[in-house]
Amino acid sequence: MILLTGFEPFGGDTANPSWAAAQSAARLLRSEGLDVQAVELPCVFGNSAKALTAALERFKPELVLCAGQAGGRAGISLERVAINCDDARIPDNAGNQPVDEPVVQGGPAAYFTSLPVKAALAALTAAQIPAEVSQSAGTYVCNHVFYALMHALQMRPGTRGGFVHVPYADSQLPAGSSAPSLPAQQMAAALAVVVRTALATAADLKIAAGATH
Repeated sequence: MILLTGFEPFGGDTANPSWAAAQSAARLLRSEGLDVQAVELPCVFGNSAKALTAALERFKPELVLCAGQAGGRAGISLERVAINCDDARIPDNAGNQPVDEPVVQGGPAAYFTSLPVKAALAALTAAQIPAEVSQSAGTYVCNHVFYALMHALQMRPGTRGGFVHVPYADSQLPAGSSAPSLPAQQMAAALAVVVRTALATAADLKIAAGATH
């Protein structure tokens, strides 16, 4: 069973492409015969992790792919590492704005994804979908969920999981905007590619996809 998640809108936006992409990717993967559930998470510190944990308990997935919006990025960001730090530049949807607080008290400094991000990068590139391996998921609710996921999966050794960021959707931007974006359909296709790659890949590729800064 596969679990996909996306977020509700935040920061004054009326839509969040991560949730639309998760829903569309779930429909696409179901049409291929896979058992997939999509869950929308609140953009709230604490509550988002609780909602994710509840979904893990309910569906008992073997693969989890969480998605969030990173406006300003140019393509799909395959996140490599989650850090144990909440440091919010803006309040979440409940008005919370933690600064330098741990996601999990006493937890390790960081967790690496258990998804084959480099194989997924190769597959996305082959599908002509712009993508990168990202070294930082930030310190907002997206990283909070990513860290909470990987922490929870320590007690679920048969389950793999990770996080991807998507850019703005074309439909979010006003005419003439120079901000990078992707069509919503392409984002959904990207999530499906990541899922298919994870299902087919036991060991990740060893290809260069790092960063110099």
